[in-house]
Amino acid sequence: MSIVIFVTLLCGIGVGMFAGGAVDMAVTEELSSILLLLLLFSVGIDMGLNKQVFMQIKKLGFKILLIPTGVAIGSLLGGAVVAVFFPESLKECLAISSGMGWYSLSGILLTEAGNPIGGTISFLANVMREMLTFVSVPFIAKHIGYYCAIAPAGATAMDTTLAIISRNTNATIAVVAFVSGITLTMLVPILVPVFL
Repeated sequence: MSIVIFVTLLCGIGVGMFAGGAVDMAVTEELSSILLLLLLFSVGIDMGLNKQVFMQIKKLGFKILLIPTGVAIGSLLGGAVVAVFFPESLKECLAISSGMGWYSLSGILLTEAGNPIGGTISFLANVMREMLTFVSVPFIAKHIGYYCAIAPAGATAMDTTLAIISRNTNATIAVVAFVSGITLTMLVPILVPVFL
């Protein structure tokens, strides 16, 4: 399935490159929003059909926040490691890695703070994170573990990458991923400005 997603993405890039001005971006964005809502609705049905899921989430209690906490710490550590090898400052790398996959917000926050290069890097890094999530989740879920499959998604675990996580794990993990995505989504607008 991840190959189909990757090929579909490449086809979209090709259409965007060759169609140029013929593609109405407003229509494309509206269609994307509708399809994303339909995807979330479908995942919600799957979660709602499994009555045991919410009992297990209740049983986990505050432990459920360990995953988004680990993802946030791991993302920031990754940003700190990158700062050692690239000319960007530690602060800038931490701001970029604080995007947690939410490319549409983190890039804008950096650009509006007067750092258009950092904003572009943030946008690209977080788009790549999302694409790598689509490709890596099947492998991670099968060979490393279901809970580990949540980490690459970051904030997108609540929306765009939730379906791939759900498809390769189970309904309980999908709910945990959704909670992780919501938690990280709430952290992004706090963390990015902290490092600007």
